[in-house]
Amino acid sequence: MAKAIRIHETGGPEVLRLEDVPVGDPAAGQARVRHTAIGVNFIDTYHRSGLYKLPLPTGIGVEAVGVVESVGPDVTLVRPGDRVAYAASGAPGAYAEARLLAADRLVQIPPGVSDAAAAASFLKGMTVWMLVHRVHAVRPGEQVLFHAAAGGVGVLALQWLKAIGARVMATVGSDEKAALARSLGAEAVVVYTREDFARRARDWTGGEGVPVVYDSVGKTTFERSLDSLRPAGLMVSYGNASGAVPPFEIAQLAAKGSLFLTRPTLFTYVARREALEEGARALFEMIGSGKVKVQPPRTYPLADAARAHRDLQGRVTTGSLVLVP
Repeated sequence: MAKAIRIHETGGPEVLRLEDVPVGDPAAGQARVRHTAIGVNFIDTYHRSGLYKLPLPTGIGVEAVGVVESVGPDVTLVRPGDRVAYAASGAPGAYAEARLLAADRLVQIPPGVSDAAAAASFLKGMTVWMLVHRVHAVRPGEQVLFHAAAGGVGVLALQWLKAIGARVMATVGSDEKAALARSLGAEAVVVYTREDFARRARDWTGGEGVPVVYDSVGKTTFERSLDSLRPAGLMVSYGNASGAVPPFEIAQLAAKGSLFLTRPTLFTYVARREALEEGARALFEMIGSGKVKVQPPRTYPLADAARAHRDLQGRVTTGSLVLVP
């Protein structure tokens, strides 16, 4: 048996329950992983609240690192004793002491990257790789608008974009977070709770608008994000921190300048093993080179998952949150 956080109904953080669950031995193609650190991500709150539907009851959590305890028949990608990370690996269930996983979803963690750093950066860092290299290949000198720049993804993205040579306008929710964004390389910073970021983006680009907006905030920023774009610009909507984007008339994309809109998920972009390895290699190379520095995460005991969710949704944190079994 292993301790795990599960939900039997959707709702607020109070629906998260710590329970004993059987784990069992790995079947063909599987590995049993004993977790050492578990990443907390906004998608976990979407699963918990019911915004993203899951069959109930269910485990929760999509990212963790740990040590391989045993492997099933014919597994050659990992061996017992390997330190591994995973994200976007199928059914949620990472909020647990141990679990069974498909071995081909596991990536070995290189020496020099701690378990806490890997858990704080793997899903978020892979998301950044997807956003700036696959969804839109950002070029040196290109101006981009990045929302929630002091959050877990944003902190990594600002550093990654700086390494590429991009020029970044960052939006944040407070002066403290604005200072952090500037320290990480943002050229322009907007406290969006009191400033019109679309107007600032226009001014920053000489009236043209930015070629791409990365928006994980959702409901409260979506319309003005579209207004920040130049003709034929790309709106990348990849999260709903403020709530889901309401239905809108697709003709708005034409009226606002023949805009493009995409709603990417990492699950799609790393579905092939080759892509998973490519993204992981790029992330660990960025960390190893020092171009991307992973801030020490805020840690919580596994049993305090509800508190972690409250802090994350209350936007009282910067950087990443990690649960420790």
